[in-house]
Amino acid sequence: MTELYHWFDLIGVAVFAVSGTLLAYDKKMDGFGVVVLATVTAIGGGTVRDVILDVPVFWLHDQSYFWAILLSVFVTTRLINKQRSISLNALQVADAFGLAFFAVMGAQKAMLAGMPDTTAIIMGVITGCFGGVIRDVLAGNMPMLLKGELYAITCIAGGIVYTLSISLGLVTEMAMVLAMLMTLSLRLAAMKWQLTLHVFKYPD
Repeated sequence: MTELYHWFDLIGVAVFAVSGTLLAYDKKMDGFGVVVLATVTAIGGGTVRDVILDVPVFWLHDQSYFWAILLSVFVTTRLINKQRSISLNALQVADAFGLAFFAVMGAQKAMLAGMPDTTAIIMGVITGCFGGVIRDVLAGNMPMLLKGELYAITCIAGGIVYTLSISLGLVTEMAMVLAMLMTLSLRLAAMKWQLTLHVFKYPD
């Protein structure tokens, strides 16, 4: 079971590293900037989560996370250099997949640490969103978390599905898959149909 969680973590790290690399390309960063942006995107949210939960930071004693980041950077840069362009939605799609993996992994880790469901959902939001927040701030962008289509709300939905599934007695793997699908499908739907949560009436 622990091995399965580790692989889910690595997949989430790799996908978020891809989104960081894509944004670094868009901002015309050098090689070091690419690696930095990919790294903070990939491990930023999980680091904040572990510090809050007061548990060992997940990447400190496991170099496989950095190999996953470097491999993602290498493959992504090779593909971009070969194609000389990226689709307009590539960054957001990569980010959506990373969001789905990390929101659920964050909630799952909080529950393993003995936290109640509400705290687990919040930890899922932090894990899924904060790496992207750091990425966007470093790149000089308004974080996706704070504007545009539904973002953090999708993590909350995924966290609710996960915690409810566990409470209903579903096996952990099935609960994780259902929660990831909820987060991913809701985020992709929000991107496609511009689903937002407006509280102000803007002139435009």
